[in-house]
Amino acid sequence: MSWSEEGTKFIRRSTPIENYNRIKICFTNAQLYALVLHNLIIFCMNYFNLHTHSYFCDGKEAPEEYVKRAIVLGYHTLGFSSHAPVPFENNFSLKEDRMDEYVTAIRALGEKYKGKINILLSMEIDYIPGITRNIADFKSVGSLDYTIGGVHLVRTKEKEDLWFIDGPKQESYDLGLNNLFNGNIRKGVEAYYNQVMEMILTQKPDIIAHLDKIKMHNKNRFFAEDEKWYRDLVWKTLKCITDESDCIVEVNTRGLYKKRSDTFFPGPEILEQLHHLKIPVTLSSDAHLPLELNGYCEEALVLLKEIGFKELIYFNSSGRVKQNI
Repeated sequence: MSWSEEGTKFIRRSTPIENYNRIKICFTNAQLYALVLHNLIIFCMNYFNLHTHSYFCDGKEAPEEYVKRAIVLGYHTLGFSSHAPVPFENNFSLKEDRMDEYVTAIRALGEKYKGKINILLSMEIDYIPGITRNIADFKSVGSLDYTIGGVHLVRTKEKEDLWFIDGPKQESYDLGLNNLFNGNIRKGVEAYYNQVMEMILTQKPDIIAHLDKIKMHNKNRFFAEDEKWYRDLVWKTLKCITDESDCIVEVNTRGLYKKRSDTFFPGPEILEQLHHLKIPVTLSSDAHLPLELNGYCEEALVLLKEIGFKELIYFNSSGRVKQNI
């Protein structure tokens, strides 16, 4: 059985996945456009984004431009989360020698816009066993308000190279799969989720980023998400979250608005299991441009409501805060 006995029953008696498909169709119906726009306006007036990349890493603009956009959208909180430094050459992470500058810049924006919007400091911290620093180290050095943990590069025990599962190029995904796993997708996917579980157990980030991102460049070419082995692996990961941590799972909209995925990270089936297991969620756009701050967030909120979620989690300077949806 793919999910737990109880979890499988939960899947069978709910219909949000069908509703999700209807939602996508609805947005092509001009008669519903006004209603959707109205809901989007209300949504933005009481919203937040905790996963934001500026020019300190692989984002495209200065942090203040994101702040200005967030204020226009009516956000009450904006969290910056540059990719934390990693000990090898790359074109996506914050450089070690700019960490102090990054921290100072974000804290200065918090003071400048105090009373208009809450500005929080974070990092999206890669977990690569034996290579990256502990999440707790970054949290301490940067006095971060919260931490986001994620796996973008998968390590094998047999080879030194890393499998880069992210980025815009499908070719990189395919090349890494062939070179590191001899084209064995099941072995590669198992390595990914095992690394995620190891991150949960040893690092305990506040937020887990884009939980099922391994699917992004798969596009149903190598495996289907309804295969038993894949569902079992996801279920094992979800049980690790609920049994061994108090991590929040991020609902990440970037794959949809960048047209790299047909669903959110994680997808509707996993979201149903998160709800069933009472694992808390937050909602972020993973913005790399100010105009991406609210990308597909309304659609995500509709889906979460359909599934039965009643609240999202965000942070303030004191810690976690629940927000009704």
